[in-house]
Amino acid sequence: MLNSLTDNRYALFWITFHIVLGIASVFSPIPVIAWFYIALLSSIFKLIKEKGNVFIWLVFILVYLSSFELLARISFASPFIPYELGKYLVFVFLLVGILFGFRKGLTGFVLLILLMPALLVNEADVSDYKSIIFNILGPVNVALSIVFFKKQTLSRENFISFLKLLLFPTVSVLAYIMIKTPNLDEVKFGLEANAETTGGFGSNQVSTALGLGTFLIFIFWRKKWYFSGYRWLDLIFLIVFAFRGLLTFSRGGMLGGILGIIIVLALEPYRRPGPMVSQNITRILKIIPLILVLLITFRVANEVTGGKLLLRYKGETKGTLSGRKEKTLNVITSNRYDIFVDDLQLWKEHPVLGVGVAGSSLLRDNTRGYLAHVELSRLISEHGILGVLYFIILLYSGYNVFRRRHIHDLNPVLLAFFTIAIFTTFHAATRTYISPLLIGLSMITILPDDDEEEETALPE
Repeated sequence: MLNSLTDNRYALFWITFHIVLGIASVFSPIPVIAWFYIALLSSIFKLIKEKGNVFIWLVFILVYLSSFELLARISFASPFIPYELGKYLVFVFLLVGILFGFRKGLTGFVLLILLMPALLVNEADVSDYKSIIFNILGPVNVALSIVFFKKQTLSRENFISFLKLLLFPTVSVLAYIMIKTPNLDEVKFGLEANAETTGGFGSNQVSTALGLGTFLIFIFWRKKWYFSGYRWLDLIFLIVFAFRGLLTFSRGGMLGGILGIIIVLALEPYRRPGPMVSQNITRILKIIPLILVLLITFRVANEVTGGKLLLRYKGETKGTLSGRKEKTLNVITSNRYDIFVDDLQLWKEHPVLGVGVAGSSLLRDNTRGYLAHVELSRLISEHGILGVLYFIILLYSGYNVFRRRHIHDLNPVLLAFFTIAIFTTFHAATRTYISPLLIGLSMITILPDDDEEEETALPE
């Protein structure tokens, strides 16, 4: 049954299924719990039986099931589906894949080694192992993801299939929040992140998922790939994803999605014959309708919010508008800058090995008790100079993705994945599945179209 998820013949069925799943989850977590375990158990059974295509099936599980993390959270499916589902699932199946022999990304092992010393340091006297796991598992998964995915090959067809699997659960989240908040006239919009438009759940995480959904459906629409089978319907999905994402008033997720779109539009190759100037003009003319659609979507969303959406994206708050507060970088970043500065101070005091995993929030002077939303600052404060090296090596891996941008027409999408993943770490750290998974997917090699027949399709 799960094999049909990526079959174009059943596209509308599976889209409808995931919409219904999201709606049903508003009233009870049982549907998402039931479907998750049906998908998990059948996938594991298939993996055990599979003699070839182990890599393909492992990615199937990783992409599809880890994407249920947010729907499980907002539908209160814990403890039947763990709250930190994405972290645990990604960790377990990446480890399984590496043990199966998929370990070409030796850089990832270097990153793992750099993380280990901080586990031996405990300046904050942290005794809660859950806090340690919460803080260390994100960057560990990033490292394992590079080990597992780097230099692995996928055909264009399989790559498109995995993007579908990544998008389906996000459609469920979209349906959930639309049913949970059906009447926008009753929502009180302010100048801060809005939990009313996200079904009462954390707006930052919902915005991140909807921003990713906006980017993914844009890719399907732009490349004329088969998602719903109807371009007009895919365009509606694009508009609704963008509209509801904007209404979360959480800027990071949507800016990440827009950043990915810009990268793809700027770098995608243009193969039609003719002078370069003529090609660029044609490209711009084709982009204009999309830009107009997104601008109109933003304008409508701004009107729905009484003009507050534009003020929010300008970084305004009640304090700045009344003159009581100066619009500083800290105000614009919702206090993330102060946390970053405090983490830098901890690094200055403990430059070599840092304060130890999970210690930064307990030792900061001015922002004590606040979890870091910027993974870079957490890495340098808790891991010291080794955390700096970790991030530099990670960026170098992204630079290698950038260098390959012209080799295949889909490589700009891979670069967009890496960019969205890193951008996400600057507003949501590595708390969700999105950063490790997207960084991993950005490391793969997509086969030239002439070689696609050499790579096996999704298992039957």
